[in-house]
This record gives sequence, C-alpha cells and structure tokens, in this order.
Amino acid sequence: MSSPGDTPNTNPSRPVMQLLARGLQLWVRQQCQSIDSLEIRLEGSPLQLLRGRLAGVRLLARRVVYQQFHLELVELASGPIQVHVGNLLRGQPLQLEQAFQIQGQVSFTPAGLTRSLGDPRWRSLADSLGETLLGIVPLGGVRIHHDKLVLTALAQGSPDPIEQETTVASVGGSVEIRCVAGSPSYLLPMDPGITIGAARLEAGMLQLLGAARVSA
Repeated sequence: MSSPGDTPNTNPSRPVMQLLARGLQLWVRQQCQSIDSLEIRLEGSPLQLLRGRLAGVRLLARRVVYQQFHLELVELASGPIQVHVGNLLRGQPLQLEQAFQIQGQVSFTPAGLTRSLGDPRWRSLADSLGETLLGIVPLGGVRIHHDKLVLTALAQGSPDPIEQETTVASVGGSVEIRCVAGSPSYLLPMDPGITIGAARLEAGMLQLLGAARVSA
C-alpha cells in the first residue's frame, strides 16, 4: 500500500483514518511516475472522516515526477474532499466523489528543470524557449545564478555555450520568462485548471505558488 517513506499523520487508534490516509497515498502515487517520500495529513472531525468527508488534506512530497516534470518539493493543501469509505473498507481502491481545489507550492532544482525540458513530452516547449529567448535550438539546459534563471544552448560550430540570463514572474496566472535586458519574453502555456500566483527564484530553486482544480 505505501512505501517506507510514506507517513500517514493519523492516530493509530483510528483505523478508518489510517485507511483513508493510505488510500490517499496510493491514489497520489498512481497520479505520478515516481515519488521518493510522501506525507499526508487529514483534516476534519472523526465523524466527518468516518463518513468520508475531509475538511482538507495537507501533502508534502519530495523528488516527484509528475507528467515528466521533475519536482524537488511539493507542498499542497486541499479544500474539502469527499471519498467513498465503503470502497476502502471492502479493499477496493480509493474513489473520489467530486473534483476538489488545491493550493500550494512546487519547487524545481536546475537539474530537475533541465531533465524536464529534455524529456520528449516537453521538447516543443524547450525548443520554443530556446528559439524565443536564445535564438537557438535545442535548449541545452538551465541553471540558477543568484536571482536569475540562466538558459544555455550550444551554437553549431562553437565550443562555448551561449547563455541568456532571465527573470521569472507570475503574469496573468502563468509564468513569464523575460531576458534581463527587458526583451524578448516568453509566457509559458498553462493548463486552464492551473493558476500561478507567484514565481520566484529562491534557495537555488524555481518556486511556483498557485492553485489548481483536481478532477475526481
């Protein structure tokens, strides 16, 4: 059901709460390609939990691969969630009754960003970034220097990489990457169910804060 790194933060004397926490852990893991460690905390009264009504869930996960994005840290809090407790009691997988809202923060290391953009799924995005901000494709990778996101690429026939310092900011619910000189800039395409409220470079990572709607 859960790996050694999983931590359901519940009272051992409440087996249904443990069952819900482990069911949620399994569901979260099924949505991702991999997760190194996962902690889940249920919020709500014991009676609500027994009825499968959660006031909210808090999640902390490390080194997550989701849709081929390599995330170093994921910290999320949900709105109310309803689940079918009866299914869990019968040994069936967790089933959510309806979509719910989450908000929180995800953090990328430069290595994680480079791996993500190098994946075939996101190659077109990497090419668009390289062409728009560097004038070269393919994009070789990214690194963080102080408060700047540095894009790198190799020009044909040149042994030295071409680099471009950029800034990141939240614009219109998405993330804008802009050359330090002021132009050009690139607005990341964003899933309509996701809204980015803040983007920053801090502690050597790209940190995105926002909200999303999760389908049942």
